[in-house]
Amino acid sequence: MDAKAYTEKILTSIRECSPGQTEFYQAATEVFESLVPLLEEEKRYQEHSILERIVLPERTIIFRVTWMDDSNTIRTNLGYRVQFNSTLGPYKGGLRFHPSVNLGIVKFLGFEQIFKNALTNLQIGGGKGGSNFNPKGKSDAEVMRFCQAFMNELHRHIGQTRDVPAGDIGVGAREIGYLFGQYKLLTAHFEGIVTGKGIGWGGSFGRREATGYGSVYFAEHILNQHGDEIKGKRCAVSGAGNVATYTIEKLHSMGAIPISCSDSRGTIHHPKGIDVKTLKAIKEVGRESLAKYAELHPDATYIPLHNYPEGGHAVWTLPCDVAFPSATQNELNFVDAKNLVANGCILVNEGANMPTTPDAYEYLRAHGVLFGPAKAANAGGVAVSQLEMAQNASMQRWSFAEVDTRLFGIMKNIFDTAYATSKEFGDEGNLLMGANIAGFRKVADAMIDEGAV
Repeated sequence: MDAKAYTEKILTSIRECSPGQTEFYQAATEVFESLVPLLEEEKRYQEHSILERIVLPERTIIFRVTWMDDSNTIRTNLGYRVQFNSTLGPYKGGLRFHPSVNLGIVKFLGFEQIFKNALTNLQIGGGKGGSNFNPKGKSDAEVMRFCQAFMNELHRHIGQTRDVPAGDIGVGAREIGYLFGQYKLLTAHFEGIVTGKGIGWGGSFGRREATGYGSVYFAEHILNQHGDEIKGKRCAVSGAGNVATYTIEKLHSMGAIPISCSDSRGTIHHPKGIDVKTLKAIKEVGRESLAKYAELHPDATYIPLHNYPEGGHAVWTLPCDVAFPSATQNELNFVDAKNLVANGCILVNEGANMPTTPDAYEYLRAHGVLFGPAKAANAGGVAVSQLEMAQNASMQRWSFAEVDTRLFGIMKNIFDTAYATSKEFGDEGNLLMGANIAGFRKVADAMIDEGAV
């Protein structure tokens, strides 16, 4: 069977066996379409049924989570852990607590994680998990009780050489602490079964900053390849969570001007540059709306959500040189892509997981916009998570400078690998194709070596 027909056959099969999982189809389609040139050259991947195997999780765990709110009412949520592929090492991937979480979302994230983790060249497989629980508006006590109930089930399925979750949307330092504490209570083991822990109890310097810092490093590598640099660039950043905040912080330190951030209620435009201290105070400490930012900085503009242009998002209407979508999946659509091109954007660098819709990506490429795909550009977080695992295993703690130096080197290696692979397959600079092929090839070759498991 020719390569294109082979990929289409597998995509049809997952639609039939996994109905309604739109984001998962999108992620699988993007990867499989990129793989056609490789599959045409290397028939052994089809002979060993690699696509049929890699697109199915090794294990899918769905469980009920019951917890009591502050009014003594019992609440119920769904919990998920998709252990997708352990070929290269223990399952590694975050937990997401958000009302939008369902099995399709978790499978899309876990599938992406396989190849992202492979690109880091570290010993980690791919997995993902979470719940449709919403931490927003909940008291610390309610979040604690939910996390404890969630871990009551999850602890049966994880371990430091088996599956090591981390944080994601809705799961920050507070949640990781509650999850770790309950695991320790249940098992009587103090071990590195989650990453993103506090520095005082097994965490790594640089872990909180890693995804944002790594994203900026990757953008710098792209620009350097084209004789340019991030210094002096106006950068539009979406989101106001961990990834966006530390993207903004690193942009400042490298001489760029991060002009925006956003949350679920609106967008801040601050032409002279987002004030990181204010952003952290509002989001990490106060957990408040970004509207407060404009109250504290009169030269900044707050654009409420209902004032977004029809079909697009306000953050992408701002004139910028580089765009960093750092909030959530499919946040940058075709209308946004047109706005970015019209306003002179030269690079879109994905800090979130799959934030650019397929039609937006095609429009950006057709108009010569450089593109840093999420699998490569946002791999810094999981890379430093693995460094945290290594420190836990050896009972050491590395300095922030050492972790940051390693992170920079990992992001450079990911860029070099993706770029070289794109050149190898005749589309030099197509980092989406390069990252997909390089990540897949590493996992697929190991799957063949390990046999039919």
